[in-house]
Amino acid sequence: MQDFNDMLFFAEVAERGGFAAAGRALGIPKSRLSRRVAELEARLGLRLLQRTTRSLALTEVGEAYLRHCQAMRESAQAADELVAQVQEAPRGTVRVSCPVTLAQTVLGELIPDFLARYPEVRLEMQVSNRAVNLVEEGIDVALRVRATLEDSASMVVKRLDSAHQVLVASPALLARQERPQTLAALARMDCIAMAAVDGRASCLLRNAQGQVHTVHCNPRYVADDLLTLKFAALAGTGWCWLPDYMCHEEIHSGALEQLLPDWAPPGGIVHAVFPSRRGLAPAVRHFLDFLGETMPGCNHWQGRRQRA
Repeated sequence: MQDFNDMLFFAEVAERGGFAAAGRALGIPKSRLSRRVAELEARLGLRLLQRTTRSLALTEVGEAYLRHCQAMRESAQAADELVAQVQEAPRGTVRVSCPVTLAQTVLGELIPDFLARYPEVRLEMQVSNRAVNLVEEGIDVALRVRATLEDSASMVVKRLDSAHQVLVASPALLARQERPQTLAALARMDCIAMAAVDGRASCLLRNAQGQVHTVHCNPRYVADDLLTLKFAALAGTGWCWLPDYMCHEEIHSGALEQLLPDWAPPGGIVHAVFPSRRGLAPAVRHFLDFLGETMPGCNHWQGRRQRA
């Protein structure tokens, strides 16, 4: 059976240029190292080192074999690091960036549970819709809601959930203006939107059959904040489109009603991005695991909280 220690011994001898230097680094007698490398060569049936009285050189096959030994050593070290991280209690500070709406409607209520579970962890959260540079700004985890994951290609991505958008209006608006039965009727109603160009806003809609339609409207109220728009929708100012996780409870209670449920704007992918899997601090790793456990189906989570 192959003794992997011999591969480690060979790598140390090759990298340090001799048995004496490798022996000092490993705390092993030079004679023992020489014997173990010789036994390794005998098992392989190949010469890995060319020995002279003054120098030591790798053979061609020895150079190739060394690369495999180095890869094995790095894998073993990574495995040791993983075990150490699992055994170590999470502590320290986790720095997080989160979009405003996601923080206000989902993450803000989850974070106290995370901190209660891990009392030695501190969390600093930047609530902002600005795209942060994780490395330059010292952010451990950035939460994002995007249509695709393509712009996160340079980062490690952990997909957490899917965010769907719905068309909503208050009962007050539907009492004032009839419930729309068609997309054309929807376009004639009072509406509110996050943005407008020359007084006009557009909403791209798709249905289950793959049909696509753009509704154009003249919003009575424009505000580049979803929570502000939700307040206006609740007051009956106009209909709008909102992420489902933001208005689930209002739909459940009847404060808002979904319009034309066969049609919906394109959804988004809720995900976390971070620079690297390797070397993650236990606190960061536990935070990511917590999000993976609690955020999928966040609407269902909100529904459970409401019934509790």
